[in-house]
Amino acid sequence: MNSKENLDILQDFIETFLEKNIERIELNSYLKTKSRNLPSEENFGIADVRVKLENREEINIGVQFIDGFYVENKMLLYYTQIHANQLEYQEHRKIAKTITFNILDFDYLKTEDYFNKIVIPTKTENKIELYVLELAKFVSEKSEMVNKKEAWMIYLCGTAEEKVEQAIRKFQKIQKLDDRLKEYWKKERME
Repeated sequence: MNSKENLDILQDFIETFLEKNIERIELNSYLKTKSRNLPSEENFGIADVRVKLENREEINIGVQFIDGFYVENKMLLYYTQIHANQLEYQEHRKIAKTITFNILDFDYLKTEDYFNKIVIPTKTENKIELYVLELAKFVSEKSEMVNKKEAWMIYLCGTAEEKVEQAIRKFQKIQKLDDRLKEYWKKERME
């Protein structure tokens, strides 16, 4: 996902869950340079972008999938990596607020909501913000999708085949992601 060809998909996903419009989105090259040293399965589903919102605010954003081990550590370490990568750009741009989207396929937080925002206060004006999407908590009982957030969740959960197909047909960026994933799996080889 961390490529120029997928920026529009990432923008759609981020705008949907942040509920804010993005004026500009660009890749942060830090993750790409590190990815050369990682196996492909550790790169899958990871993105590191810098966005400029309509209100002119700039934000570093990371997106990751997390398995069930050491969840707190993985969320905080990933946040730190995404935030610290700005040091490479320090001469060229201002350090911005950082947020991460952490996608889990299991129940983790003690809440019924499938989408949560964790805010950790710091001594600076920028608080640590971690968004957590818990796929296992998402339930869509409606026969028709009402909004794009629900469509993204249905697609990410991938359990209701008919609804997944509906999400793909209804939303262009979800369809593009689905096409990209099909291409990826055709080329992927077992090591």
